Amino acid sequence: MHSRLGPLAALATSAFLLAGCASGGSTPAATTAAAMTSSPTAMTAQACLPVPGDSLVVLTDDKHLQNSDNVIPAVNAKTAEDASVMAALDVVSAALDTSTLITLNKAVDIDRQTSSEVAAKFVADQGLTAPKKGSGKLTVGAANFSENITIAEIYGAVLRDAGYDVTVRPIGNRETYMPALESGEVNVVPEYAATAAEFLNHKLNGDSAPPVASGDIAVTTAALADLGAKVGLVFGTASAAQDQNAFAVTTAFAAKYNVKSLTDLAKNCTGIALGGPPECPQRTFCQPGLEKVYGINVTDFSALDAGGPLTKTAIRKGDIAVGLVFSSDGELAS
Repeated sequence: MHSRLGPLAALATSAFLLAGCASGGSTPAATTAAAMTSSPTAMTAQACLPVPGDSLVVLTDDKHLQNSDNVIPAVNAKTAEDASVMAALDVVSAALDTSTLITLNKAVDIDRQTSSEVAAKFVADQGLTAPKKGSGKLTVGAANFSENITIAEIYGAVLRDAGYDVTVRPIGNRETYMPALESGEVNVVPEYAATAAEFLNHKLNGDSAPPVASGDIAVTTAALADLGAKVGLVFGTASAAQDQNAFAVTTAFAAKYNVKSLTDLAKNCTGIALGGPPECPQRTFCQPGLEKVYGINVTDFSALDAGGPLTKTAIRKGDIAVGLVFSSDGELAS
């Protein structure tokens, strides 16, 4: 399990997180590669052998296999009555997309800057200012992983510009900060739409409740708004930034086989070697989804980790062709 507790903790509990080895461990990708034909012909589907390379690129999930885990502000209902708060948060949402999130994460996780430093620079560089003024004290909470803390710091900076006295406080996992948000002990938290929707769905309707989130962010946020209203929460405008499961290849692989999306992968490759967390072959959003939604032929699976160093190293070394990563990983920065 990845150490991040934002989108991932609830994904694990609501069967969103992928993972799982087929049976009895993995077969080395090299063995599979040797069994594959290796004479690619332009414009013809072929067995796509892994291609080593230092840089990684995420393939577009053009059929929305993954649920829409867009970054979205979660706000205590009483706090949300203040239009100046919501307007300030909307300014941040408008400035965030996935490539921006990758850059922010690289600055913190790889370049080792602090979240507060990165947030302050981002706000200044983007010229983010609050459109309305307000006053009073606010606490912006955060889950205990760097990406969420950085976004919380950005929220805090723009809310200060609006005139509020803001404290940014890392709290812990969703099970800890959600009750604090509902009670008003915390006023605002950066959330992830699909994961938050399923967390509240299970809380209100039980663990066996049918899923309400989807790959369509409009559908997901509509469900989220309805669920939030029942527990005293309001959700602001969803950003374009997503932190969710994704599938990456090397840029060299993408160029060699002319693939930019998972549909391209299915069309151009008769077989691929996949790597990811051990439960991947059993999880809807991992190997079964690639096979059923896209028609991708997974000829070999290597049990590695969930978007961690084992998977990313295996992609780069050419041990696997495709690996499960997180869409906002700082290592995806170009």
